[in-house]
Amino acid sequence: MKIITACALAAFYCVNAFSNTTTILNQPTEAQVMNRFAELALECVHKEYPNIVKHMMTGDEHVKTPKQLYPAFYGCFDWHSSVHGHWLLTRIASQYPESEHYQDILDSLEQSFTTENITAELAYFNRPNTGTSFERPYGLAWFLQLTSELRHWDNPKAKEWLAILKPLEDKIVANVSDWLPKLAFPIRVGEHSQTAFAFGLMLDWSVTTGNQGFHDLLTTTVNRLYKNDVNCPLNYEPSGQDFLSPCIAEADLMRRVLAPAQYAKWLADFLPSIPTDGSANWLTVATVSDKSDGKLAHLDGLNLSRAWMLEGIASVLSDQDARKNAIINAAKNHKEAGINSVIHDMHYMGSHWLGSFATYLETQAGLQ
Repeated sequence: MKIITACALAAFYCVNAFSNTTTILNQPTEAQVMNRFAELALECVHKEYPNIVKHMMTGDEHVKTPKQLYPAFYGCFDWHSSVHGHWLLTRIASQYPESEHYQDILDSLEQSFTTENITAELAYFNRPNTGTSFERPYGLAWFLQLTSELRHWDNPKAKEWLAILKPLEDKIVANVSDWLPKLAFPIRVGEHSQTAFAFGLMLDWSVTTGNQGFHDLLTTTVNRLYKNDVNCPLNYEPSGQDFLSPCIAEADLMRRVLAPAQYAKWLADFLPSIPTDGSANWLTVATVSDKSDGKLAHLDGLNLSRAWMLEGIASVLSDQDARKNAIINAAKNHKEAGINSVIHDMHYMGSHWLGSFATYLETQAGLQ
């Protein structure tokens, strides 16, 4: 079922007609909003340069272009952004088949999801001494989101593409399954290597696929690493280039593994500073000083990810929980700021990835 798009996006599509002192604002339609997000991904999934390649070379023969290394996911500046750019397109096509970009999306996915391309991607993961940690955990988690969305999409092409992607999915699940028992400590940073965010996406995949073994392994790992945490230092956040909140992401993760009553108590111990008066100022919205700086621009993504994580936290609290309104109000503030960054920031340092975060937030992907 489609999700009603928040009117916070209206600013981008507003048409201002000035007659004396009167300003007329036209609200965007849901289709216009989703088309805007689709355009961001369509512009980059097959755009090879600029590009950051994370690639171990042990000889001259390993010097290759991004497209030679990753023939399916070479665009959008880096592998993981390409993966979640493809997720964005899949999500919009599955939820909005009437989109004016629907055929463009199908053509784009058809270009990427070929047996030849995915066989080469799988070969990269099978390279000796390099494939086990490649894009772990962030890119791998987004890949599982991509295959989850293909499963949700009632379209024959989605089933065909899923079959093509399945060998790479199997390899990724095997790599993660081998890694989880070895992980002695959580990774609590605000960027790609953070484990809390990735584990949340992976848990959602395990539910979609009914992979009980992987789900149990993840749940055991999450409880081992996080269940006893208390007093998360939220006042130390954010760091200057975060796009994920270590504290908020962990809280959003734990609502997936604890029963509601148990979770409410855990949250009180973990984030005791959440107010009970409904105020939103307990969590400050981040601002970006230079949108052309890729690392500084991460903070726009932080607002988006905080917004959907706060919505996730609130979704499992009872209406009688005195903290709920404060969480919801903080989510609204972060959502408005985050969506505005996607609407107005057309620098490639933001446009190549922020659309995916905005789509995840607006379509409530983490709440389904």
